[in-house]
Amino acid sequence: MFRHSHISRRLAAVTVSLVLAGGAAACGPKGSDGESSGAAASGATGSQQKGGTLTVLNNEPQSDFDPARLYTSGGGNVPSLVFRTLTTRNREDGAAGAKVVPDLATDTGKANADATEWTYTLKDGLKYEDGTPITTADVKYGIERSFAAELSGGAPYLRDWLIGGDTYQGPYKDGGKGLDSIVVPDARTITFKLRKPEGEFPFVATQTQFAPVPKAKDTGVKYEEHPVSSGPYKVVKNENDGERLTLERNENWDPKTDEERKAYPDRIDVRSGLDSAVINQRLSTSSGADAAAITTDTNLGPAELAQIGADKNLAARVGTGHFGYINYLAFNPKVAPFDNPKVRQAISYAINRTSVINAAGGSALAEPATTFLPEREAFGYAAYDHFPAGKTGDPAKAKQLLAEAGFKDGLTITLTHSTAQNRQTSPEVATAVQQALAAAGITVKLEGLENNAFNQKRWDVKSTPGFFLSRWGADWPSGAPFLAPIFDGRQIVKDGSNYNHAQLDDPAVNTEIDEIAKLTDLAAAGKRWGALDKKIGEQALDVPLFHPVYKRLVGKDVKGVVISDWTGVLDISQVSVK
Repeated sequence: MFRHSHISRRLAAVTVSLVLAGGAAACGPKGSDGESSGAAASGATGSQQKGGTLTVLNNEPQSDFDPARLYTSGGGNVPSLVFRTLTTRNREDGAAGAKVVPDLATDTGKANADATEWTYTLKDGLKYEDGTPITTADVKYGIERSFAAELSGGAPYLRDWLIGGDTYQGPYKDGGKGLDSIVVPDARTITFKLRKPEGEFPFVATQTQFAPVPKAKDTGVKYEEHPVSSGPYKVVKNENDGERLTLERNENWDPKTDEERKAYPDRIDVRSGLDSAVINQRLSTSSGADAAAITTDTNLGPAELAQIGADKNLAARVGTGHFGYINYLAFNPKVAPFDNPKVRQAISYAINRTSVINAAGGSALAEPATTFLPEREAFGYAAYDHFPAGKTGDPAKAKQLLAEAGFKDGLTITLTHSTAQNRQTSPEVATAVQQALAAAGITVKLEGLENNAFNQKRWDVKSTPGFFLSRWGADWPSGAPFLAPIFDGRQIVKDGSNYNHAQLDDPAVNTEIDEIAKLTDLAAAGKRWGALDKKIGEQALDVPLFHPVYKRLVGKDVKGVVISDWTGVLDISQVSVK
């Protein structure tokens, strides 16, 4: 979520909630040895074979099934079965799955000296479902149509990054001119010209806007009803805007050109609009077609986990993933008393993370955090705890700091939160914070708002509360989409959705963000993101609370459970059924 424009921020707010609900994006599971272990689910063992129907039981419909309108990255979800992109993620468990690899392209891209130009070459033998060849002109057109207002909803990076992208209105209004910063010299070569260095462009090239669309087959807003497939499956039925989606094999997909998607099932049957409890019950029972079923958006809750824990067979069918996400307490230093660093430090010491974790569903569903970046190498994680409060807080240290700040008799503050029952920004977590701070002499009044009103208030720079619960997730596994939107002073928005809650505008931070963006050596960039996180953390502009953990059940006949450090959830492209 590396943002500049108002539109970008509005879209980001949408995707954060959608991504969180679906549990899609970064970071994979850990086994007892500390390594990711998607194969822990019983379905991952045994030989895999082609054939059968895979059923997907979901709460939310797979709506807007158009590559321009979808906001997905990395692959591994339902759209990636139909839409191939220039790059994708490595479909492996754990840290290996956080790497970007070629998809339609022969490599992850070649950059010029300052990473302001990226060039890709398509593989030989790429075809659509109708047998016609895929060309770079189709990739260019697919990206250009994502700029059309009537096809909005996708990732906004190219609007910010491409030269001329901030004013381009899409191919339906450009009179056939196209976007000059996307150059196609021949049918296999494409070059992107950026207005500033972007060393992580290969990550952005995983997003669905990079899926090719043949101009002759473009039907505008109706394209989602039957998009032309470049992947192993094609859409044969799309009812009620993705509520019932049926996919069958694309016979013109050549597995020799696609090392990532296994495409074992003959058919994918996506059924949505189901209650979460019903989904988990059907997966648990695994009768009939549900034995070969998965979910791509429904997690197990505390009560369900307690029940499953008593059944070894069910427990063996649970996949565990760690999403690249942070739940935190946000301060707005423009509001007293949070303009006093010692007050912010006192609250940091007072937090009882054990009670917060319990409010979030327990240690099976949340892990304590003292850093803004997730605890995964791909994000550039560097360990630090500037205000060590132990597992249950340090109220004595908090009281000392309050006294130094001029509040020796304590103080009263307000904590704004959502009334949505999400166990992240919800009343349970707010109450845990309230109780912890009470032990340090801080009286916390709770302000609970309906979720839409809560989001509107916390993202509006004119009404941002002084103290509120917040959360953030990354579009790809790196420090960039974590730190830049939250701490880059140039991304403060006065008249739209502002994610820089502290309104931090530190020239040194801004410059370091720019310098890291020039690096195409992602390992080197990661170390600097970690160092920057640690440096910003010294200012106590937020209190990291926890990283969510995702637990998902699969049907008893499902094999090939792969969970990576990019998505943190089962990769549908690796699944087979009996």
